[in-house]
Amino acid sequence: MGKQSENNLFNQIEDHTNISSDEVFKVADSVKNANFSDEKTVRQLIRRLSKMANRPLPKTKEDEIVEMITNQNIPMDMNSLQQMLKK
Repeated sequence: MGKQSENNLFNQIEDHTNISSDEVFKVADSVKNANFSDEKTVRQLIRRLSKMANRPLPKTKEDEIVEMITNQNIPMDMNSLQQMLKK
């Protein structure tokens, strides 16, 4: 991915979530070696991201996302991921 593409991606993230690219990098760095099959680890990450974005996440949606991640059943394209999050 080129530098221009990276900047566009982070600009889109900042526009849609109000999360700075620095914060995104901090989260990414903190989960480099995370065990995504561990429910507790995944739940903490989801709560952290929800709080950073200042978007409350209903318990049912949190549970659904945790289950998808721990079972490695995550949509890999952005459209599917966005649709899942809108439900």
